[in-house]
Amino acid sequence: MARLGARATPCVMWRERSLLGMVCLSGVWRGPRGGWPPVAAWRHVRRLLSIQSFFAWRNMLHYPEFDPIALRIGPLAIHWYGLMYLVGFALVYVLGRMRLARGHTPALGPRDLEDLIFYSVLGVVLGGRLGYVLFYKPGYYLAHPLEILYLWQGGMSFHGGLIGVILVMLLFARKKGLSFFTVSDFIAPLIPLGLGAGRLGNFINGELWGRPTDVPWAMVFPQSGDGLPRHPSQLYELGLEGIALFALLWWFSARPRPTGQVSALFLIGYGTFRFLVEFTREPDNFLGLLAGGMSMGQWLSLPMVALGIALYVFSARQPSR
Repeated sequence: MARLGARATPCVMWRERSLLGMVCLSGVWRGPRGGWPPVAAWRHVRRLLSIQSFFAWRNMLHYPEFDPIALRIGPLAIHWYGLMYLVGFALVYVLGRMRLARGHTPALGPRDLEDLIFYSVLGVVLGGRLGYVLFYKPGYYLAHPLEILYLWQGGMSFHGGLIGVILVMLLFARKKGLSFFTVSDFIAPLIPLGLGAGRLGNFINGELWGRPTDVPWAMVFPQSGDGLPRHPSQLYELGLEGIALFALLWWFSARPRPTGQVSALFLIGYGTFRFLVEFTREPDNFLGLLAGGMSMGQWLSLPMVALGIALYVFSARQPSR
């Protein structure tokens, strides 16, 4: 304990680091002979402790527990998470039609957009599931291979889904005789709002919560089982990977850009936002933090950023379209 002087009050000795202790350290409430503070001072103590309790309460916002089932039609149950996937692909379609109407990619038409979305659904589901299996729990699924098919148990990887969509775009571009980056530059600005819908689904499900914190907007997720206030990291991802990245790409792609540059900005933007949000997101309990104190999501995002920067520099040498 720091040296407090002979006239330090007993309340300092009682709890030096508390709000009360800090007030006593100021010397305002020292008694005439180092005794306890007068009665009037205790009123101020109670008032300050009430303020402290108020801020403590603000730091303990409780997660609004949603029913994971959005709608029941007889024996059919429609889950919020699946509904968010549908909302995401619907947003991709609406935004895609807007880009086509503005003539951003004359080589593509409405039917091409519909085909791309249909096959991208397969790429997202298959790639996302296999990515989760390979990147996060390879040992477990090697021992339980049939559970790879148990999609209803959850377990999807964005990075795996991205690889799946890239494969779809490669095959589509080859079939249509187009450059891969012509297709990817068209698709890239459509993706973020779909990702945002998925993150909203994570929040509704009460999954992928953040690390413990004392920020005023921290939230207690009952599913975590420990009652600690945590970062609502799903909402951070909704705001950054969804809304902010969409606004950036939609603005950037509104003018003619060198081929590949819109795709490059998507890789840089998503990788950077995901890397930053991972500092607030609770690591998977079966993985924890990996080398360098970073999570698996951060390690998978670094190659995205590096590839995006390299592609941006390379594409800058190409003519604008």
